[in-house]
Amino acid sequence: MTNWEADEARWSAWLVEAQAGNAGSYEQLLAELVPAIRAYLFSRFGSFEAIDDCVQECLLAIHQARHTYDARRPFRPWMFAIVRNRTIDVLRKVRPAPELPGADATTHDWNSEIDGRRLLEQLSQGLRETLLLTKLMGLSTAECAARQGISESLVKVRVHRGIRQLKSLWEAESS
Repeated sequence: MTNWEADEARWSAWLVEAQAGNAGSYEQLLAELVPAIRAYLFSRFGSFEAIDDCVQECLLAIHQARHTYDARRPFRPWMFAIVRNRTIDVLRKVRPAPELPGADATTHDWNSEIDGRRLLEQLSQGLRETLLLTKLMGLSTAECAARQGISESLVKVRVHRGIRQLKSLWEAESS
């Protein structure tokens, strides 16, 4: 059994026990999740000023959603979906997206936003993360490169390719 499989089995069992009221199992689970969440965030975003706050927010979100866990399903995808979504919320608070001219809450086109997210999901992880960091979060090329552990040139290439692929996907769906 690999470490990954052992973690999966142990974390799942602890959460099931916690759902049944075992506080000790819940404490053990949370204690092991802290370094796992921190490592996940660091691998995706590098070091950022709100990483500890983000870990705490993720633990709170897991706590609030613990009743939704189904022991017949894998634990890690359930947990990391919560972590990913909460991290996006925290990053938006830390660095809000730039205002677009003429955009306000009354004219917001939710259908376009949903289409954009669906199109982004079709990109490779590298292209998607680079576009999110540079175009949505407003990071500079240098900041994005540092967070992803890649060169500034590669950031520029990924942005160009990502935009080109999004345009192609959009055009294919529009025709």
